[in-house]
Amino acid sequence: MIKLHGFVLSNYYNKVKFALLEFGIPFEEVLSMPSQDEAFLTHSPLGKVPFIETEHGSLCESQAIIEYLAAAYPEKAMFSPDPWEAAKERELITFVDVHLELVARNLYKQAFFGGTITDATKGRTEKLLIRHISGFRRLAKFTPYLRGDRFSIADVAGFASLPLVGMATQAIYGRDFLLDVGIDWKPYVKAINTRPAAQRVTDDRKAYVDAQRQK
Repeated sequence: MIKLHGFVLSNYYNKVKFALLEFGIPFEEVLSMPSQDEAFLTHSPLGKVPFIETEHGSLCESQAIIEYLAAAYPEKAMFSPDPWEAAKERELITFVDVHLELVARNLYKQAFFGGTITDATKGRTEKLLIRHISGFRRLAKFTPYLRGDRFSIADVAGFASLPLVGMATQAIYGRDFLLDVGIDWKPYVKAINTRPAAQRVTDDRKAYVDAQRQK
């Protein structure tokens, strides 16, 4: 059985977890925090989560994991069987993961963790996000899902990461850059959260946060 390593505050861990649950692929969760220990680096060379253990060995990077799962379990039809639709789903995932979340991650130190980032970082990140979000808005439909009226694997990425982009920009700049272009991500996330797999991810994250507060 696949072992999924990571922790429930990681959006990329939740991306993989959501996919495993949504498509009914058996797995075991293993609580693992990022580490530079040599034993950990044998599984995840940069010491990051998530990673999975399989019968073939370990695999890191959330999208590589998704692609492996899609290939290893073709009966689950994780991507659309139509080549064009499947490519458009991958395009949206790239925008969410790389052009939005990875850029917004420069803000997290101050937005979420009580640290401080430089004005130069704020300025550079603002310019990139405004441009990238504008491009994303041209692709994403939100009717109600990213590709239209059908839930797709792209929504696994959207559900996991779009809230972080909105909250981080609100915290740093005093406005939500997604809302600025008409992307009201809260109803979108609420709609996704009606799916049992998404609700499980949400419930597990909330339970973890509650447990940490009680310590």
